[in-house]
Amino acid sequence: MTKVLFTLCGRAGSKGIAGKNSREFLGIPLVYYTLAAIDLACCTQPELDYAIALNTDSTDLVQLMDDSGIEYLRVNRPSELAGDHASKVDVIAYTLRIAEKTLECFFDCVVDLDITSPLRTVEDVQNVLVKRSVSRADTVFTVTSSRRNPCFNMVRKNDAGYYERAITSSFNSRQEAPTFYDMNASIYAYTPEFLRSGKQIFEGTCDIVFMEDTAVLDLDNPDDFELMEVIATHLYSKKNAFGQVSQRAKAMKASE
Repeated sequence: MTKVLFTLCGRAGSKGIAGKNSREFLGIPLVYYTLAAIDLACCTQPELDYAIALNTDSTDLVQLMDDSGIEYLRVNRPSELAGDHASKVDVIAYTLRIAEKTLECFFDCVVDLDITSPLRTVEDVQNVLVKRSVSRADTVFTVTSSRRNPCFNMVRKNDAGYYERAITSSFNSRQEAPTFYDMNASIYAYTPEFLRSGKQIFEGTCDIVFMEDTAVLDLDNPDDFELMEVIATHLYSKKNAFGQVSQRAKAMKASE
């Protein structure tokens, strides 16, 4: 039986949006969408032996988790991992260490789901779990198609003060250029051995899982919330895979 640790990491402070991890999204706590995706994915895979761990210094986020009805392990975030420059990988590695000590077990993989990425489906979570089980890479993460290509239509400022292609090339069309992907910061899956190594993501080997491009925004200011809610309203009403997660999140809200 595969033992999986799902991690949710959200600190109280945020320069762009105060307390964004405990905010509501379309009237439902943002974190419930992530919990819903985990819950639904694991319900379809009874062979999984899993635990959910929340790493936070936010009392508001802890209260929301308590109210959700989902069983989880609370991991208090130490001050040295609560600053703006703290590495997310270090936070996850710390969470793994505490979870294994507290639960007295070892995990086969660790899957981190970003709280501020509500637009994911059950299949997205399942696809990451499958890829993690068969991939020899240290890290598996989700991507979408890149909207721009550094070999074709992205530019950078050169030493002379003018602008040129980000990566020097002679490609005249996007089709000629190599394929690039956008990391959408939604789901990351690690081997426990890699997390214990103290390395950062690109110091190890990486593999990817493709997700539908939902124009996911980085939630850095209040306008981002409003724009993403517009996109989410469309997806939840028009695409059943997204609506399924939304309905489960609503059920958690109703049970508070």
